[in-house]
Amino acid sequence: MSNDPNWRLPDVPSFTLVSPDFAEGDTLPQWARSGIAGAGGEDRSPTLHWEGAPSGTKSFALTMYDPDAPTGSGWWHWAVLNIPATITSLSPDAGNPEAGLLPAGAVTLPNEIRLERYLGAAPPAGHGEHRYYFTLSALDVERLDVPAGSTPAYLGFVLRDHIVARAQLVGRSETV
Repeated sequence: MSNDPNWRLPDVPSFTLVSPDFAEGDTLPQWARSGIAGAGGEDRSPTLHWEGAPSGTKSFALTMYDPDAPTGSGWWHWAVLNIPATITSLSPDAGNPEAGLLPAGAVTLPNEIRLERYLGAAPPAGHGEHRYYFTLSALDVERLDVPAGSTPAYLGFVLRDHIVARAQLVGRSETV
């Protein structure tokens, strides 16, 4: 077993995922922490840019996952599927459905507290530092047929056989 939460996923080529809001392994901005969960943030998703997805990519799926949550199964903060292959970035606060910043056709699944939106970092009191994996999967299909209300874990099961490449960016956050 590995410390990487993706160790059971298919081994596929990688491409690049970056953010001007934080560097790989750095602390997430305060505004990207949760306000809903009482972590002093604003639940605003960071800007994300990607490049190098293989030709033949037909869509993308994005997840944000905390493997360090004290649940036995981690914590899903955000999941978006059916991002068109022509898209190479998401604007800041794209995870807020009221902002209307996701591309047409993209679908957000409910996070762990059943909200269809980005939920910022919020490690429980006394639990120390947590890692937040932003994972962008390049897929060989234009759309994934995932029933409304499905969990991000179910999305992971459905997209597994369609991943042609993966990009990942990890941010960190500690208890406030």
